[in-house]
Amino acid sequence: MKKINIGVIGVGHMGEYHVRTYTEIIGVNLVGVMDIDENRVKQVAQRYNTSAYTDYRDLLGKVDAVTIAVPTYLHYEVTKEFIEAGIHVLLEKPMTEDLNQAKELANIAISKGIILKVGHVERFNAAAQELKNIVNNPIFIESRRLGPYNGRINDVGVTLDLLIHDIDIVLGLANSPVKELNVAAKSIVSSFEDIVNVQMVFKSGCMANVTASRITENKVRTLAITQKGAYIYLDYANQDLHIHRQATSKYILSREILRYKQESFIERIFVHKDNPLKLELKDFIECIFTKDQSLDQLQENLKSLEITLHILDKINPKSAVNRKNEI
Repeated sequence: MKKINIGVIGVGHMGEYHVRTYTEIIGVNLVGVMDIDENRVKQVAQRYNTSAYTDYRDLLGKVDAVTIAVPTYLHYEVTKEFIEAGIHVLLEKPMTEDLNQAKELANIAISKGIILKVGHVERFNAAAQELKNIVNNPIFIESRRLGPYNGRINDVGVTLDLLIHDIDIVLGLANSPVKELNVAAKSIVSSFEDIVNVQMVFKSGCMANVTASRITENKVRTLAITQKGAYIYLDYANQDLHIHRQATSKYILSREILRYKQESFIERIFVHKDNPLKLELKDFIECIFTKDQSLDQLQENLKSLEITLHILDKINPKSAVNRKNEI
């Protein structure tokens, strides 16, 4: 079996996670890792028995494909150089900071027959994948992605760091154009927004409430969907999926207290749990072997980015003006 020569650009927390996972996948030859931090990249290279580089251009001509996990503002520049050189790319989200740049990268990849994937890893969560077989005409979607502050992400706010995952999932579930968008956000510990709440109304009538926080002391990753006859609850961390049906409720009044009682039939959907990142990387490798660049998936990536950037523009109207001036 022919092996794919792979490199990883940027070996911070997420980048090293890619490195480690690639070493577990059959059909992959980890050619090298790159980072501007010479000490760190040498340590990672030694740990995984590969070569270390401090200039990403040194990997050109040595690899068939790369993961790019550099700071967001470098995504366009670095990705463009690799796909123009005919090298397949898995780009960590967000795709870019500018929608026009993202569209340009997509067009270059399509014209050259190059695989360009974006790291929306939650799509590969086993429980989330099962939703495609369950969700039908949702009425209300509520998503929460909360956790404590981690200083490793210091170039973007919680919108591009975390919220974009849930925007991507919610757009896929609603499967309808966004009609209305309301946003509230606040900076607490950084110069960017650290907590954001988005209320979305779709043309189908579906509503969604999406919250992301990186200042919450308890880590929460949940998704709840209300549709006719069912309430679907997903825990991303545990890859657990439950469906509540035939619910009834009533109040019980005693001499001591007024109580609320609810009963429902609960289905627990058993899913084959696996590492979502490993599934994502295996999908990337498979697409390279089969030369399967999904145009629909690229359009989904662009739509998720477009809505996420629109949310940022509502948080900071000056960014919207700057973006229009750049165009």
